[in-house]
Amino acid sequence: MGAYAEIHARSISDPEGFWGDAAKAIDWVQAPTKVLDGSDPPFYKWFPDGKLNTCYNALDRHVERGRGDQAAVIYDSPVTNTVRTITYSEMRDQVAHFAGALKGLGVGLGDRVIVYMPMVPEALVAMLACARIGAIHSVVFGGFAPNELATRIDDAKPKVIVSASCGIEGKRVIPYKPMLDEAIDLAKHKPDACIILQRPQVAADLSAGRDHDWVKLAAAAQPADCVTVDANHPLYILYTSGTTGQPKGIVRDNGGHAVALYWTMVNFYNAKPGDVYWAASDVGWVVGHSYIVYAPLLLGATTVVYEGKPVGTPDAGAFWRMIADHKINILFTAPTAFRAIKREDPHGEFFRKYDTATLRTLFLAGERSDPDTIRWAEDLLKVPVIDHWWQTETGWAICGNPLGIEHFPVKYGSATKAVPGWNVQALDNDGQEVRRGDIGALVVKLPLPPGAMLTLWQAPERFKSSYMEQFPGYYMTGDAGFIDEDGYVHVMTRVDDVINVAGHRLSTGGMEEVLAAHPDVAEAAVIGVADDLKGQLPVGFIVLKAGVTKKPDDVVAECVKMVRDRIGAVAAFKLATVVDRLPKTRSGKVLRGTMQKIANAEDYKMPATIDDPVILEEIGEALAKIGYASAHK
Repeated sequence: MGAYAEIHARSISDPEGFWGDAAKAIDWVQAPTKVLDGSDPPFYKWFPDGKLNTCYNALDRHVERGRGDQAAVIYDSPVTNTVRTITYSEMRDQVAHFAGALKGLGVGLGDRVIVYMPMVPEALVAMLACARIGAIHSVVFGGFAPNELATRIDDAKPKVIVSASCGIEGKRVIPYKPMLDEAIDLAKHKPDACIILQRPQVAADLSAGRDHDWVKLAAAAQPADCVTVDANHPLYILYTSGTTGQPKGIVRDNGGHAVALYWTMVNFYNAKPGDVYWAASDVGWVVGHSYIVYAPLLLGATTVVYEGKPVGTPDAGAFWRMIADHKINILFTAPTAFRAIKREDPHGEFFRKYDTATLRTLFLAGERSDPDTIRWAEDLLKVPVIDHWWQTETGWAICGNPLGIEHFPVKYGSATKAVPGWNVQALDNDGQEVRRGDIGALVVKLPLPPGAMLTLWQAPERFKSSYMEQFPGYYMTGDAGFIDEDGYVHVMTRVDDVINVAGHRLSTGGMEEVLAAHPDVAEAAVIGVADDLKGQLPVGFIVLKAGVTKKPDDVVAECVKMVRDRIGAVAAFKLATVVDRLPKTRSGKVLRGTMQKIANAEDYKMPATIDDPVILEEIGEALAKIGYASAHK
């Protein structure tokens, strides 16, 4: 039995012993005497009697043990021509002062703070400051539109919102304050205060009595000490798209989260204290939470905050410059980024301009990594390229190649094997395991390991119905795929209507709701179609109301703008077409899966329950007009 097989087997057969040992890497105020509380499934609790502080584990303990002068954060912003290094001592002091500022505004244990920030170090400071005083942060990606922010304000009910005067996307400066003000106007819940980081590119107007200048407030604050919290006290809420369009607030704890993320840095990413670790993501996504903010700092590594793009800031050599300038050892990004670089620089001419010898490994996640992109990256970088699969709900990798334990041969198209802690199975509709090689619903046998979600914020019944009820005793990932004879897991597709655009999970149902709100639209459907760059792109089908005299192209343009305004540019919604009707079953269900196959030129079987087969030909013709091939079988 190899190292992986032995470790994985123990993690499944003896999870309490396994994770009890892993917990020794964390500094506890009160070490747990009990590892797992399974008395109320599926609401499992890890280290239920343990007490700790996550911020102390991420910052203070490293300072106390001699790492104070080591870089904690490297900030590199090609869009503002800024590079800044913050040591562990400096980061601890900044966080302590900002935590004091939050306390001064009445924020305490269990209060929520929404963070609506661009990719600047202050976003990390705000998150860690919440952790320091036992507040619960909820980061909302700065690109989200006001109504999307408003739904999160109403769900989380924050006491304070932390934001900045602007974000910068490529060459575009995007003022945040008007969007924040509109969101607060739209929301039923009103925060007590807002803290605004004024950036040189845009000066935000501050509302007297409610808004505070970040720099002035933090400078006047008394530094706050770390507050001891229970291991199961929520660290954060992170909203992810739901199939209904209503976002789901994933709740992460303090204790299990710290234990799991530290363990992954050593055993999965094969990282060491002092390494320079770059997750080229955004703090608004789970990758940013886990692997920009918490995991590298828990380990004592240096984390990188990058305000830029893989191409265009200024060119397709941006990532290679970053590696060379900052001596980066591990890079973690989405396949989309490498597809963009490959498209701009297919022969690696920019790559050869830089010394990237410090890079040991490239990790890819956020969507399925296509074999061509992995091979291209392998040929270019001459280092291992590791695809791994995980979700906002899981917080860390379900499947992957655990380099700190054992390095498996790559199978292109597979995320390799289940990571220790995860008991992954493929089930049929009756909940029975399918044969090796057959596609089924990919599920995880309960309990989920530490670091996975505890529940949904103030929605325990929705937690059960969304994830736990279809296959009792299992977590339903929502993905379908197969496990081969060697135990490699192949993730093939989503089983619901959430699509993956450049690593961002977005609900087509939410987009359909926006389209259907147009006064000239009778009904609409949105599908995700394959895209070489972004993985998937949404395409809309619009049925007009009778008697509409407006030109179809004008309606489409208005609908595209509505989606952009209400969901944000992140949706990448640019293509829609007007059709006479939508293909449906006799019971009225829209055949989105069949439409998707037509758009992707895939073979499909005529659904037995379709109400009118001719309509599929019409859908193919409509898709062809906007550039998608049809393959009617």
